[in-house]
Amino acid sequence: MPPRTPKPSGATRTDGIDAGLWWLCGVLVLGAVTTLLDGTIVNVSIDALSQEFDASLGTIQWTVTGYLLALSLVVPLSGWAMERFGARRMWLTAQALFLLGSVLSGVAWSIESLVVFRVVQGLGGGMVMPMAQAMLARAAGPSRMGRVMAVVSVPAMLAPVIGPVIGGVFVDRLSWRWIFFVNIPIGLAAIALAWMKLPADRPTGRPRLDVAGMLMLSPGLAFLLYGMARSGTEGFTGSGSLPWTATGAVLVAGFAAHALRTRHVPLIDLRLLADRGYSAAVLTQFTLNAAVFGAMFLLPLYFQLDRGDSVLKAGLMLAPQGVGYVIAMVVAGRATDRLSPGSLALVGVVLTLIGTVPFVMLDSGSGWLLPAAAMTVRGIGVGVVTLPSLAAAYRSLPPAAMPRASSAMNIFQRLGGSIGTAVVATVLQQGLTGGRPHGASVNDAFRQSFWWAVAFTAVTLVPVLLLPRKPPALAPAHRPPVAGREAASAGR
Repeated sequence: MPPRTPKPSGATRTDGIDAGLWWLCGVLVLGAVTTLLDGTIVNVSIDALSQEFDASLGTIQWTVTGYLLALSLVVPLSGWAMERFGARRMWLTAQALFLLGSVLSGVAWSIESLVVFRVVQGLGGGMVMPMAQAMLARAAGPSRMGRVMAVVSVPAMLAPVIGPVIGGVFVDRLSWRWIFFVNIPIGLAAIALAWMKLPADRPTGRPRLDVAGMLMLSPGLAFLLYGMARSGTEGFTGSGSLPWTATGAVLVAGFAAHALRTRHVPLIDLRLLADRGYSAAVLTQFTLNAAVFGAMFLLPLYFQLDRGDSVLKAGLMLAPQGVGYVIAMVVAGRATDRLSPGSLALVGVVLTLIGTVPFVMLDSGSGWLLPAAAMTVRGIGVGVVTLPSLAAAYRSLPPAAMPRASSAMNIFQRLGGSIGTAVVATVLQQGLTGGRPHGASVNDAFRQSFWWAVAFTAVTLVPVLLLPRKPPALAPAHRPPVAGREAASAGR
């Protein structure tokens, strides 16, 4: 038998996921779960909180709005904070701040204290997801990006589905305080595991804080998102929404002009959009999130108002979409690392359309099989779009760009979701009130609103066609960042 030819000493397998990377995925996902759930789990407790604190729904709504505004304030800072203080240190700090806010929210004694403590939660939670995406993208390298993004996308996809279910169980069976207390064991476990397993890294230098950009972008996003949230009940031209939306839009536009002109690295580097793969992925996520969150606003209300279901049953009816997400994670994760991102995402958009169109044809007598099947297909489609587009976003960027790239991606995702929700909420509100023609039903109002979700999904075809059409090439061996070597070598 001829002697076996030895492998070169420097040869390594670059497309497998080793134990260290699995640990990194698990720890970061565990930390992200509670922060993402809190964006939806509180929604089902609004009525219980109103009774507990004897406050109006408009006042109670600030427990949700305050959290989301705090998130929008800190997301732009996450990239700079990672570079300045180190990813591991900032991620632990953000987790601890979110956990502190959860404990305080659970023991709140008045509506004013609860709103303040929810803001504390948001200030910590807003940095967790962009930091997780940046750390995983930097550690995975191009050849493993799809499978890693499949893992990190799980909480983001499942939170809108299981959040209302968990919230309904806690409010019905225990107490509203448990929607915050549930974060304590999970948060402590995430912090302990992160302390042991997250790779040590050093700051990549002393990057200059873009103060001018921060003063425009952070409040601009907060005003813009708040105005769009108010437009769901007042319309886009209402006195409680238009001034906020317009002010936010002006500030964000001012930041864009500043970011493209400044000689220093801006808070969010919009020049990254010059990379075709990244810009196509950002636009894909923007329009996809408009479709996803717009429909996620409508679906629970549809099951409650049109079919007469309870809050808990309406939440359980969203479960088929979660099943679809899981199927997409299993099937599309490895496929994303082997197939063309553009082709795979195109299939996902088609599936999402197939799963959304039935809702414009349903009525109260349609039964449960068709909506359950449609939501399963829709979940698969959304997952199959999300994974290749996120992977394509980070594949062609240097490791040093990951923190600011992930911050920008999260901002566009939030803006897309907010715009989609505001549009369908406004259309639904008009359909349920004076804007409804004589003889029109509640079902007609929902049908009209679901057409907008279909339209947002169809628009996603445009940026998907701009995604890379070639399969990702096998990348050279990539080590997880240790002591900031990769970031330093990429140079700023």
